[in-house]
Amino acid sequence: MLWVVTLVYFLIRFSRRNGSFSEYVSFFLDLASRKFILIGFHILFILFGLLYFVIVHFIKVGQKKGSATAWRQFSLCFIMPLVFLIVGFKTVVYINAYEGHNFQWDHTAINKTGRANHFYETDGKQRGASVFGWSEDNTEAIDQLIRANVEWVAIIPFLHQENETVSQMEIPDASETYSRRDSSFIKAINDLHKNGLHVHLKPHLWMSEGWRANIKLKNKTEWDQWFESYRSNMLRYARIAQETNTELFCIGTELRTSIKNQPEKWEQLIKEIRAIYDGELTYAANWHDEYEHIDFWDQLDYIGIQAYFPLTKEKLPNLESIEKGWDKHLKVLEAVHKKYNKPILFTEVGYKSTPDATIKPWEWGSYFSTLTEKKSDMTQQLAYEAMFRKNWNQPWFAGLYIWQWQNRSTAEEAQTDIDFSPRYKPAENVIAKWFGTPPNN
Repeated sequence: MLWVVTLVYFLIRFSRRNGSFSEYVSFFLDLASRKFILIGFHILFILFGLLYFVIVHFIKVGQKKGSATAWRQFSLCFIMPLVFLIVGFKTVVYINAYEGHNFQWDHTAINKTGRANHFYETDGKQRGASVFGWSEDNTEAIDQLIRANVEWVAIIPFLHQENETVSQMEIPDASETYSRRDSSFIKAINDLHKNGLHVHLKPHLWMSEGWRANIKLKNKTEWDQWFESYRSNMLRYARIAQETNTELFCIGTELRTSIKNQPEKWEQLIKEIRAIYDGELTYAANWHDEYEHIDFWDQLDYIGIQAYFPLTKEKLPNLESIEKGWDKHLKVLEAVHKKYNKPILFTEVGYKSTPDATIKPWEWGSYFSTLTEKKSDMTQQLAYEAMFRKNWNQPWFAGLYIWQWQNRSTAEEAQTDIDFSPRYKPAENVIAKWFGTPPNN
């Protein structure tokens, strides 16, 4: 029953968009086949089942003892505990969110012209953000990006693979036909270009279990099967990049074991992409045990790094200690730049709003983290300030992409949000200040 209700919900929601009935059903079935979605369905089924039995029980109580008694018992046994649970949750969240950080917002850093600055054309630095939450109307979302002086946007489609041991990821039935999701990305790219922003198309492999950098396959045959499925997906997105005049295309993100096991296939893939796409290329290598060991940087336009470098060992660090944490990493970055004579691009860099954000910046939280972790907008703000101070004016530095910018974020949510998005937090103002500083200033 729950599956039927959910399917009807999807159909009603997507009926407001352009698309066929079969496409909506296909999208729903594809989504429902994912393990983590199946787990969610089962949890919802259990919750709805329990709610059903509760309602049935109190209906019987009402029939035997009267509606007044049934409502009184229902309120005492169900509604009041639920209210206390919700109030308690909200209370703990707001207590954890209180920091007392009196940040003075610099309103002069905000771009109020409604037009992109185009500083990239002068200094070649990409002022970027990895943006999520695109919709049918992206006008307000793009306006907010321009207000923060963002000039480049990473569009991130997700490829899917169940786990680290599967020898083939999902591939589209027809490589020449674009899916509904692809169409939404194409629309976002076109909307960004119309507003004078540059685009970085950066497909990610997403796994239901495990991490893409740790793919473990049994033999060469399985590795070849895996790469062929990956190749099919990437050539498809390279064609989209070409058709939409996307300025930068990322050939892969954090696929360490594949690069180690089949370097020749990556070099061949670069050649194939070059044959159909005439924009610039990069690869997004993990900061740890990957970017220093890649041999094909000379075949790309940028050395791309997922720059989640550990910077401090203590929580709530001051600006000086965070800056000092960059020193050892800068030496290695400069050495890699000199080896390949290529500019370095931070394809991702981000910090959560937590006191330990600079200790292990790559770690994700969970929905319940707001119950167990304190919020620290100050740490996030100082981490960005230190990152810009130490990297922005390096001669080898080609820019960065903030991880991550959520179009659906609200100012109210930002008051308790401890995740990566800097929107409506002091970090957004720091980003706007640095992105909005004219070249040579």
